[in-house]
Amino acid sequence: MPSKFKIAILGIGAVGGYYGGKLAAKYSASDELEAVLIARGENAQAIESNGLKLITPEDEQIIHPTLVSNEPERIGPIDLLLCCVKSYDRDSSLLRLAPCITDSTIILPVINGIDNSEKIRQLYPHSEVWEGCVYIVSRLIAPGVVHVTGKNILIHFGSENGSKQQLERVHALFKSATINANLASDIKQRMWEKFLFVSPFATVTSYLDLSISEILSNPQHVKLFVTLLEELLAITNANGISFPADFTQNILERMKALPPGTTSSMHTDFQKGKQTELQSLTGHVVQLGKECNIPTPYYTMMLHSLKEKSKG
Repeated sequence: MPSKFKIAILGIGAVGGYYGGKLAAKYSASDELEAVLIARGENAQAIESNGLKLITPEDEQIIHPTLVSNEPERIGPIDLLLCCVKSYDRDSSLLRLAPCITDSTIILPVINGIDNSEKIRQLYPHSEVWEGCVYIVSRLIAPGVVHVTGKNILIHFGSENGSKQQLERVHALFKSATINANLASDIKQRMWEKFLFVSPFATVTSYLDLSISEILSNPQHVKLFVTLLEELLAITNANGISFPADFTQNILERMKALPPGTTSSMHTDFQKGKQTELQSLTGHVVQLGKECNIPTPYYTMMLHSLKEKSKG
C-alpha cells in the first residue's frame, strides 16, 4: 500500500492553527492524505487532550488531528511543509525538522516578511521552496484555541520554478479542505503587495502603540502610515515591481474594512513584552533602502525607537 501524502503544519498559532485545523478536519480520516500538526508545550498538550478549537465568524469546531508532535522521529518524512512560525523562529524550527525534510519535500512558508523563501533555500538547497502569504485576522487566545475574527481569508501561493503538477495538486487539496487559496502565477507581485500592507501596518501600530481604528481616526497618524508606505513603494519600484496609482488609497480602504480594534501581531507582541518580528518587518526595509540607495527616514526613525522599546 503506498504511503499517504503527508502535510505537516509547523507552528500552530494564529495562522497555523487555522490552516492546520482546516487540513486536519478534512484529512484526519483520509486514506491518501495525512495532516500532522507540529506544536510544542502547553499548546501541543491542549490539542492532544481536548482537540484544536477553531472559532470563526461562521461556526466553532473541535478538531482531533491524527498526530500532534514536535519530535522528528514521530513525524517522519514530510511531503508538504506549511511553515507558519514567526520569522525569528524560522531557521531553528526548520533545522530541528532536518530528519523529516527530504529532497522531495516541498516547503511553503507563510511568514511575515519578503525574504523567507530565499533564506529557507539556503538551509535546504535540494528541496523545493515555494512562496506564500496569507490574509487573516486571528489570534491564539488560549492553548489549543484559535479565534478568527476577520472574513475574506486568503492564501496566495506559487513558485516560478516549481512543479506545475505539484502546485495544482496542493491547490486542489486546499480547496477540498474549504481553504480559500489562489495559485498565483504572479507570486512575486502578491508577496510584495502583502509586504506593502503588513510592514507599514506593523511598524506604525507598534510605534504609536495604537490599533488600526485608532490610527485611522487621526489624520496625523494616517499621514505617518502613508509616509512609511511611500518609502516602501519607492524600494518596491527599484526592485522592478510596480503598482497602480491608486494603490495607497486601496490599502487605506482595506484597513478601514478590518474589524474594530484590529492591530498587528507585532504590536501585540510588543504589548506583551515578547520577541517581535521587528527585523523582518521594519529593519529589513531599512536594509533594502540602503542596498538600492532609497532614503527611509521614517522607517529608520521608527526602527531605532522600537529597538529601544524592545530593550525596555
